[in-house]
Amino acid sequence: MASWLPDTLFEIVGQGPAPSKDYYQLLITQTQVIFRWWKISLRSEYRTAKPGEIKETHEDFLENSHLQVQIALVFGARILDYVFNLCEGKFDYLERLSDKLLLKIIHYLDLEDIARLSQTSSRFAKLCKCDSLWEQIVQSACDTITPDMRALAKDLGWRQVFFTNKIQLQRQIRRKKQRQGKQKEKHI
Repeated sequence: MASWLPDTLFEIVGQGPAPSKDYYQLLITQTQVIFRWWKISLRSEYRTAKPGEIKETHEDFLENSHLQVQIALVFGARILDYVFNLCEGKFDYLERLSDKLLLKIIHYLDLEDIARLSQTSSRFAKLCKCDSLWEQIVQSACDTITPDMRALAKDLGWRQVFFTNKIQLQRQIRRKKQRQGKQKEKHI
């Protein structure tokens, strides 16, 4: 299963904690942890400082407490925990799936499960509110979708159409037709 993974498992860049202006990169490949830094300083003693790089195998990284502390200081404990998991072979395959494939999977979930999934991460929140997902859900829940309903969904969004009851939908479609009729009369 690990062969399905790209060579770069994780990458993050950022600036060191204040007052530092130094720039850092953390790159996790299938075999190495690569930590790079660039000193940014107005002090004359640092002006000639060259960029630095530490490369460690996953096994060596797990033993290198100095590098672990540096990563935690720059990127935080959460990132350090994630790097530990990657180095120990604990991959989050679900997060690595494409949005298109995840939307196909989410479509088969119950509405309660979609609501729960949307609370797990910002990526899943975005996917669970995605208009294309709700279009599929509406199509599977309704016998037919009229052109008027499609036009309304274009304005409101498919999620809103799904959660709006039938009488309210008919009322909104009727209002939209009336507005369009009035606009046509103005142009004539």
